[in-house]
Amino acid sequence: MKKFLVLILGIFFFYECSTSKEINVDTAAIKKEVHILLVNWHKAASEANFEEYFGKMDSAAVYIGTAAEEIWTKKQFAAFSKPYFDKGKAWNFKTLERNVYVNENGNFVWFDELLITWMGTCRGSGVLEKKDTIWKIKHYVLSVTIPNDDIQAVILAKKKNDALFLEKY
Repeated sequence: MKKFLVLILGIFFFYECSTSKEINVDTAAIKKEVHILLVNWHKAASEANFEEYFGKMDSAAVYIGTAAEEIWTKKQFAAFSKPYFDKGKAWNFKTLERNVYVNENGNFVWFDELLITWMGTCRGSGVLEKKDTIWKIKHYVLSVTIPNDDIQAVILAKKKNDALFLEKY
């Protein structure tokens, strides 16, 4: 009888552990929250509000810029950016469109956005994580878009700099 009871409890325990618990995730609300955060993040840069801008980034955030060597921790990116913010003129990115994708638990999102910038049309993409009730930017990548018909001219223009950069590897 004891073995039978242990077997039944074991089966019950295994069943409970292996069945997925249904999580109700309001993806529309999450997408709206993230959209508002990103709008305010870009706005903080346009207003040179250093604390507001960097406050939206996680302490372990990574920012990847448009140049090959531009891969910064939050601390490095803040140090690079501080003089621009201090002068009252950081950068002004206007979002043309944004797609936000939500994981099944609703605590992790990734996005892409099309931007108008001082460099022309750019693409931004990133990852955010929600800890407790707060979304933080974990990773952001800024890319300059290049029309396919112009790619050969761009390759030629950056050939010398690429060769110098690749000497490090």
